[in-house]
Amino acid sequence: QVELVESGGGLVQAGGSLRLSCAASGSIRSVWSMRWYRRSPGAQRELVASVTTDGTTNYGDSVKGRCTISRDDAKNTVYLQMNSLKPDDTAVYYCNADIVPLIPGLIKVSMSEYWGQGTHVTVSS
Repeated sequence: QVELVESGGGLVQAGGSLRLSCAASGSIRSVWSMRWYRRSPGAQRELVASVTTDGTTNYGDSVKGRCTISRDDAKNTVYLQMNSLKPDDTAVYYCNADIVPLIPGLIKVSMSEYWGQGTHVTVSS
């Protein structure tokens, strides 16, 4: 069983900062790309940022220059530092990761995509 648990969301004033965390736990063999998505009210889900195992990062146009994604592989954790927050950043933020689970007795196990339950970020004007 693999689980992603986000934390760090909350209410912040425009111009403020938040740091989101997402920890993967359970029977894990390896963690590959990790990502943050968000869904604003009435909008489609959008990719906020992603980071590969070699540290290559990618950002959505709406957050470029304001957000930094990072990972700690020793902790199977991905972070999203968000600065200069705007009311438009208000959304539920979801962690997503490509993980190969550790299944006793099985040598070859396919990678699967896992999602966290989401953490709310509200930016007031």
